[in-house]
Amino acid sequence: MRWHRHFTLLTVFLLLMGSLFGLLTVPKPNGTNSVQAMHHDDMSSPVNSTRHKNGHWIGTWSASPQQPHGEGVSHRGFNNETVRMIVHPHLSGKAIRLKFSNAFGENPLTIGKVTVAKTKKGSHIRPGTLRDVTFGGTESITVPAGARALSDPVKLPVSYGEDLTVSVYFPGETGPSTWHRLSRQTSYISSSGDHTAELKGDSYKTEVEGWFYLEAVDVLAQPSVKGAIVTLGNSITDGHSSTLNANHRWPDYLAERIQRQGKGRQYSVLNSGISGNKILRDSPVYGVNALARLDRDVLTQSGATHVILLEGINDIGHEPHTFDANKIIAGMKQIVDQVHASGLKVYGGTLTPFEGTTIEGYYTEEGEQTRQEVNRWIRTGGYFDGVIDFDKALRDPENPLRLKPEFDSGDHLHPNDKGYKAMAEAVNLSLFK
Repeated sequence: MRWHRHFTLLTVFLLLMGSLFGLLTVPKPNGTNSVQAMHHDDMSSPVNSTRHKNGHWIGTWSASPQQPHGEGVSHRGFNNETVRMIVHPHLSGKAIRLKFSNAFGENPLTIGKVTVAKTKKGSHIRPGTLRDVTFGGTESITVPAGARALSDPVKLPVSYGEDLTVSVYFPGETGPSTWHRLSRQTSYISSSGDHTAELKGDSYKTEVEGWFYLEAVDVLAQPSVKGAIVTLGNSITDGHSSTLNANHRWPDYLAERIQRQGKGRQYSVLNSGISGNKILRDSPVYGVNALARLDRDVLTQSGATHVILLEGINDIGHEPHTFDANKIIAGMKQIVDQVHASGLKVYGGTLTPFEGTTIEGYYTEEGEQTRQEVNRWIRTGGYFDGVIDFDKALRDPENPLRLKPEFDSGDHLHPNDKGYKAMAEAVNLSLFK
C-alpha cells in the first residue's frame, strides 16, 4: 500500500512539472512573415470538416480551374515572370491559406515564390501588409501535373470585401497554364524576374483578364461562422457582362446580403461558375462538365455546407443542342445525389430567359420548350432541398420568355449588374440556417 501511495504522488508531481514546463516554453522566432511556427496541427483542418479552438478553415474566395486555350496568354504560359492577381474575400478571418492547381498542366509546375498582401489600387499593394507564403516551410514548391498545392497558414487578418493581392513568381517555363478565363478582374504580368515583394507594382506592365493557377483562398474564421455556400454554374454565375473589377456577380451580391445578417448567421459564398459550362458535355473552352468537376470545385471546398445549382441552359443552347429535358434532369439528379451523399444541402435555380439572344443559333423554340420542362421539374419535382426562382426574378412580365429590359446586358442572355443584384435578392436567406 505504501509503495502504491508513493507511486501515485510521484506521478502527480511529474504531471504538474510537465504542465509548468509547457507554460514556460517560448517558441523560437523564425524571422519571417510567413507563419512557419503555426504548424498544420495547430491551425489547419481536413478540407470541409473539423473545427478547432482557434476557429475553422472556410473558403473565402474560389475560382474553378480550366484548361488553357489554344492561343493567348494561357497557351504561352510564363517564364521568369511574376503574375499579380486580385481576389475579393467573402468572409473575414485571422489567418489565410492559399490553394494552387496544376489540374490541366502537362508537366510539373515550379512556383518560385509567393506573397500575399492587402490591395491598395490596381497592381499596388498596401505597405506593411506584405507576407511571404510558404509550403511546408519553404518558399518554393513543385506541383505535379494534375495536382494541387496547399500553402502553410499565413498570419494576415482578412476582412470581408477587403481585396487581397497574390503575387506568384514562375522561375522557369510553365508551359500552357491552368487558369480561370472569365475573371472579370484585371491581373498583372511583370517584366522578367521576381517582383513578388514590389509595393508600387511598376514592373507589372501587362494587364490581362484571368486568374492563373490560383484556385482558392481559405480563412481561419470565427467558430460562430456557419460554413460556405458554393454556387455551381455557368457564365451567369461567373459574372459575364458584369462591370470589370467591381465584384458585381450575383454571388458577390449574395455574400453582401449575408454579411448584413450579423454575427451568428455568417456564411461565405464561393463562386464555382465557369462561363459556357454544361451539365453533360465537356468543352475545350468552357471546361469539363459539371458532373466531372463536382468533387473538385464543390465538394472539397473548405467548410462547404450548401450548394446552389444553376446549370443547364448551355446544354440547351450550345450545339449540338440537348433538347431532351429528361437527360438534363437526370444530370441534375446525379448532382443532387452526390451533394447529399457528402452531407450538404442543395438548392435548384430555375433557368433564366434567353429568347432573342444575339448568340447565333443559341435560341430555338424547341430549346425554349426544353427550358420550360426543366424549370417545371425544378419547381415541382421535390428533388432539391429548395428552389430559387431566378427565372421569375429576371423575366419581363410583359414578355416572360425574355429578360426584363432593365436587367438585360444587351445580349438578351446575360444580366447586367442590376440583374445580378436582383438574382441575389431572389435568394431566401432562411434557406441557410
